[in-house]
Amino acid sequence: MTAPACRPFRRVLVANRGEIAVRLIRACRELGLETVAVASESDRDAPHALAADRTVILGAGPAAESYLHADRVLAAAKESGADAIHPGYGFFSERADFARRVVAAGLVWIGPPPDAIDAIGDKIRAKEVARRVGVPTCPSWEGDANDAAEAARAASRIGYPVLVKAAAGGGGRGMRVVAEPSKLAEALEGASREAAAAFGSGRVFLERYLEPARHVEIQILADSFGNVFSLGERECSVQRRHQKILEEAPSVAVTPELRLRMGEAAVALASEIGYVGAGTVEFLLAPSGEFSFLEVNTRLQVEHPVTEMVQGIDLAQGQIRAAAGECLEEYARVWNPRGHAIELRICAEDPSMQFAPQAGRILHLELPQGPGIRVDSGVRAGFEVPPHYDSLLMKLIVHAPDRRRAIDRALLALRDLVILGPVTNVAYLRAILSHEDFRRGDVSTSFLARKFASWTDDAEIPDEALVAAAAADALAPQNGSSAAGPAAAAPTPWQTLGPWRASGGGGA
Repeated sequence: MTAPACRPFRRVLVANRGEIAVRLIRACRELGLETVAVASESDRDAPHALAADRTVILGAGPAAESYLHADRVLAAAKESGADAIHPGYGFFSERADFARRVVAAGLVWIGPPPDAIDAIGDKIRAKEVARRVGVPTCPSWEGDANDAAEAARAASRIGYPVLVKAAAGGGGRGMRVVAEPSKLAEALEGASREAAAAFGSGRVFLERYLEPARHVEIQILADSFGNVFSLGERECSVQRRHQKILEEAPSVAVTPELRLRMGEAAVALASEIGYVGAGTVEFLLAPSGEFSFLEVNTRLQVEHPVTEMVQGIDLAQGQIRAAAGECLEEYARVWNPRGHAIELRICAEDPSMQFAPQAGRILHLELPQGPGIRVDSGVRAGFEVPPHYDSLLMKLIVHAPDRRRAIDRALLALRDLVILGPVTNVAYLRAILSHEDFRRGDVSTSFLARKFASWTDDAEIPDEALVAAAAADALAPQNGSSAAGPAAAAPTPWQTLGPWRASGGGGA
């Protein structure tokens, strides 16, 4: 695919980090566009900082001083001569105020129009749009959550259990399931407090909690000529505390007829607000086949690769081309999945300690290879995983002719993945893939809570991992670590064996 013929921009600043920044830099290169990375001091030698044509250091490690410092990001664009900004996901990706600042600075915003973000990025307003265009929604209440008495009456009308949800943001933050009236006030206060800290808004609302139900989402892509395309569904029901950790496409629960109806609902929502670019419309799917609208993510999703694998498309490039003003009418065809794809989120977190995030140096890294295997990574051997950001290290994506073979391929790929350094969730993912219910496709949003609440990794640490850890510990001074350096914060193998594991031997 060549660069856009009209090409209103030639140099794109990627306002993100990690695997998504690397992914977007590659997409830009294939379109003939120059790239600018931004990085914190902690990410100075991160893969995304090394991959771009130019890198601007924003500030110290914490996101508020770097990736979430709007003035510094905009100054970096001006300094580097960038004429477009791509926000990736997270950080500024769903911030309409930042998008308006980008446009006001004379830059191209590679994302939906700010007004569209305002109209549908907020969950309460999105429900209003859904009702307006006839898309079914879950029973809910969007009143003043500070009015405890009214909230209690609303919860009784909706029916317990209810879900307290933040109006802004996502990722499972600002959400509480309430099974009985006595717990409602505490849940409202806790969810509001968490939402305010995470998204700058403490607004919450109530929604009927449906279980069993599947979390199924529709990928959309729209251009500025009024074309909106539905590109099929993703199954995202395997969640821990409302956070996805494994996604697949297609869903075993979605028939061609249901795929068409859900796609039409997603297109109606996007068309109503003049949406442009990539986005995801999320639904709850009941065992009966009835679906209810949840929310819209006005950005490229973490799990977009599974759609790319089964549809044979590049969503990142489609998003960039839409922002460049191209007509994307080649997407106007019937989209049917080819084979099956599964994505696994490889995170630096310790399942044995309530999934506490981990940091430290990656001593050795071996990535799986072979037909149908893709790894989108934001780390490399020798990289010091900082403590300031999301724990996602990389995404392992597999594709096969059918779901059974995709699961088997994913298990083999996890066996071949070797990470020596911070503890990861690899063993946990292997356990999920091996579970008989998952292999049957019998999952819902409560699958992990029901089947893995007491899961522990009892695999022994392989001898080769201990040898490698000992060698790394002995050589650490020669590798430039010092008492004042970032490596000093990472525990040595002799302080704790936990962080030094090889996933190939069954550890995380």
